[in-house]
This record gives sequence, C-alpha cells and structure tokens, in this order.
Amino acid sequence: MKDNQDLLACGPASTVLLSQREPPHRILVVDDESSIRQLSTEVLIHSGYEVDAAEDGAAAWQALSADRYDLLITDHNMPKVTGVELLKKLRAARMDLPVILVTGALPQEEFARYPWLQPAATLLKPFTPDELLGTVQEVLRATDYARQPIARPTDSQSQPPADRLHLL
Repeated sequence: MKDNQDLLACGPASTVLLSQREPPHRILVVDDESSIRQLSTEVLIHSGYEVDAAEDGAAAWQALSADRYDLLITDHNMPKVTGVELLKKLRAARMDLPVILVTGALPQEEFARYPWLQPAATLLKPFTPDELLGTVQEVLRATDYARQPIARPTDSQSQPPADRLHLL
C-alpha cells in the first residue's frame, strides 16, 4: 500500500489514472479437475482478475454464500453438486450472478426443461486460455453494460430554453 502511495506522489500521470480505475472483477472458478482449475485460475490472475477457486459445487456454494463475486465459472460434471445444480441454487436464491458453464457436452435437456437456467455463456472443453479470456471479457462487458444506470435528462435537457417557449 505504501509503495502505491509513493508511486502516486511521484509517478507519472498515467500511474494516477491506473490507480483510479475500478477494482478488478472477482471471479470464482469451480472445477473438480485440479489441473483445469489451476490453469484457469492462473490465466485469470495474470490477466488482472481477483480469483478464488473451489474443487466442487458444494464448496462453490459455500464460497458464494460467504463472499461477493462478479462472475462464476463452473464445470458441469462434478461430484456432490453439478454445474446445473449450482445454477439452480443461484436462481432459487435470486443471486444476480453471470455464469459461464464449462462442459464437455452441453446439458441441452436440462436447459430445455428449465429455460431460466441458461448461463451467460458456455465454454466447451477442451478450451484454450485465449478462449477462456475472450469468454470472460465478453460476459463481464455485457454484465457491466447491463448494470449501468439509465441516464435521466437533467432539468435543462427536459425543458426547452425559455426563449423557445411559446405560450398560447
């Protein structure tokens, strides 16, 4: 923290601009395969995201109940709680969290039976780090855009100028 303050005090203007950006998005990565979980986590951390990891859906649910995340990336085929079951829990709890479902085969029957479970995106295994990052960026960009407040006109924008008012 002190190093950042020193940079702000004597660093170039670009340093100040970087420090004023919003905090990084927080992502929870869930996969029972440790190598995929670790690789995904490392790729996202190196890209500037804050990342937590869980080894299955049950551990993920505990993390989601205890902390706030901007995105959930979950494998589908896991022991204890599957990715679709985790989606059901999220929707039942009315958690407004975008989800990227990672899977070897899409659970089309589940989505046909429960259309409200549709994740924000799906990522088919095997995937590359670039595919992961591209999907994450796309989902977060869409989510950030959807959450922006609608600009309301100010009084001066909603009222015509006094010299253009015509009274009858």
